[in-house]
Amino acid sequence: MHQIHKPLFKPSLHVCCCSYISSSFFLSLSSFQRSPTLFLLHRLPLSLSLSLSLSLMQIPRRKTPFSASPEAFTMKRRKNNNLPIFVVVFSVFLFGIFMYNEDVKSIAEFPFSSTPKAQELQELQETKQSSSDSVSKQSDSVSEIQNRVSLSATTRTQLEETQLENPVSEETQELVELKTIMEEKEEDLDKKIEVNEEDDTEEIELPPEDCDLFNGDWVFDPVTHPLYKEDECEFLTAQVTCMRNGRKDSLYQHWRWQPRDCNLPKFNARLLLEKLRNKRLMFVGDSLNRNQWESMICFAQSVIPPGRKSLVKNGSLSVFTIKDYNATVEFYWAPFLVESNSDDPLMHSIQNRIIMPKSIKKHGKNWKGVDYLVFNTYIWWMNTFNMKILRGSFDQGATEYDEIDRPLAYRKVLTTWAKWVDKNIDPNRTTVFFTSMSPLHIKSLDWDNPDGIKCAKETTPVLNRTTPLEVGTDRRLFVISSDITKAMKVPVYFLNITTLSEFRKDAHTSVHTIRQGKMLTPEQQADPETYADCIHWCLPGLPDTWNEFLYTRIISRS
Repeated sequence: MHQIHKPLFKPSLHVCCCSYISSSFFLSLSSFQRSPTLFLLHRLPLSLSLSLSLSLMQIPRRKTPFSASPEAFTMKRRKNNNLPIFVVVFSVFLFGIFMYNEDVKSIAEFPFSSTPKAQELQELQETKQSSSDSVSKQSDSVSEIQNRVSLSATTRTQLEETQLENPVSEETQELVELKTIMEEKEEDLDKKIEVNEEDDTEEIELPPEDCDLFNGDWVFDPVTHPLYKEDECEFLTAQVTCMRNGRKDSLYQHWRWQPRDCNLPKFNARLLLEKLRNKRLMFVGDSLNRNQWESMICFAQSVIPPGRKSLVKNGSLSVFTIKDYNATVEFYWAPFLVESNSDDPLMHSIQNRIIMPKSIKKHGKNWKGVDYLVFNTYIWWMNTFNMKILRGSFDQGATEYDEIDRPLAYRKVLTTWAKWVDKNIDPNRTTVFFTSMSPLHIKSLDWDNPDGIKCAKETTPVLNRTTPLEVGTDRRLFVISSDITKAMKVPVYFLNITTLSEFRKDAHTSVHTIRQGKMLTPEQQADPETYADCIHWCLPGLPDTWNEFLYTRIISRS
């Protein structure tokens, strides 16, 4: 039998094609896994080449005529087909190598490939990271304005350079611009908050401990003073509301006390209330201490909403309550500190004043448990040169008395008071103050005004004076009170208001006040020689300065 020999070129063709197909398949699969789009873009030439190779592998054989002998057929086929088949195989081989090289080259150099060069990869990652972070933070800033995101100048520069090197989309650019605007707004807000915080810090800046607050000058300051407005303090009594009572000038409200060697802290009502939280502040004494108490109420109530404050008067004790702070500002009527026949808070206009210098328990029981005690006694000592000392007690109906010199009686009374304080006050809980003499301005010649009538029509303080002003203050009582408070076991802070108040001839209520509970008539106001009150002070006014001293001490020691 004649055997038909298979062409020798077919194994080579199979090997070549299979090798090419295998390598192309794995390259194609890898490209597809990395990027389907890349796969579709680059596989078309390879597909065509594979189709061509497969078609060559499937070339059909022409039918052999039966008439021809096998030997003749074999020889003819070998002779006629060897050259064309070799050419085809060689062409296919060259075409496969060319397409394989082009495919590898396209994978390595294609600009959108997922396997870029190392340097380009690093730059691309940095760009993507910067853009991603910027867009993310920008979105957060837009959606949550309160999340403050701030970029330093260096970061902004880097971001701008990155954007120039790697342009972003219009949407991203809009986000960047919006973020910049929001940052500027946030920075402005931060600056305002920081300024406010700095203001608060300045408001509580305390003077040095060794600074003499009471040595200074009066400075006209309409910007910061008054510290409150008369018509905004509903608790002021008619005795002190001078503008409401017809006074035309308001210059007396704008004078600020300036110590020579330091500054008083700016008054902060909320800070004072915080220091008074769960505490009691009580003024004890005569109508000048009541004057200062009303001033302190106006200080405190300015930041308290309606309905959260109240004032209750019960006999000698008046209590202003600040509900939200569980705090009270109180006044206790005791013009001599010890018992006297003038202790009735309503009916005390008695010319024949009698005191019991050693009797203080009746009043003292009301002062226990108070956190801040502010005492004074002076003006009720000034109507006579001698004081009447009761023999016995009022409870037993005693009426006989002895008269002694004013300074001696004053010393007896303050000695009794000092013993009570040392025995009954716990300095770890209670801070004690004693306010010196509040002066009178009865004679206009004392400040070189021969045409004046008492303190009436005075509109400015006494200025540019280097020596103390002699207005009739009993300095002997000043020395006694200063000496006794210094010698006490319980620390007592001496509020030396006397000299600085002597310059304030302009600040009295004068004829713009009440007398025996009634407003002065126009006829009475026209007669200041008889009716001018040159003892008490208008509010807002001088007592506010006294409370600035008190405020300074409270915030520095609590």
